[in-house]
Amino acid sequence: MTSRIPTSTSITESSVIAAPLAQVWHLIKLQDFHHFWTKLDKSHHIKGVSHETDVVKWTFKDGTEQEVKQEEHSSIDHFITYSVISSTPALTYSSVISTIRCYAVTTGPSQGSTFVQWSAHFSSDADAGVIEDAKFKRKEALADLAHAAVGNK
Repeated sequence: MTSRIPTSTSITESSVIAAPLAQVWHLIKLQDFHHFWTKLDKSHHIKGVSHETDVVKWTFKDGTEQEVKQEEHSSIDHFITYSVISSTPALTYSSVISTIRCYAVTTGPSQGSTFVQWSAHFSSDADAGVIEDAKFKRKEALADLAHAAVGNK
């Protein structure tokens, strides 16, 4: 089996979620991802790590632990950007920064829904397996987010 060579170290997955923007956006808090992402066992703020920004520890059901740092957040433009600052087990690449953006769908058959994009930009040492895994995990997490948002109607 040959592995595909990535042509890019950036990915974007997206979904239209049949729930209003405010309902979806309410779920997009790093410390609350375990409320919708079924792969996460728990997530919580880590106190005293940074005075400038939020750092959250994610514990996945497979035992992986990651500390993620909120890089940017806008309640006006409905996006959050975060980076993984540590991981156990260690990551096989140097860095990744991810952004989740939400947009209200204002016209057409999906009017009243929310369009969500979840992108990731990896360091150049990320291999094809990392890129494919990230795509799969984001698709799965977007489906989980849709389920949680629609369930909260």
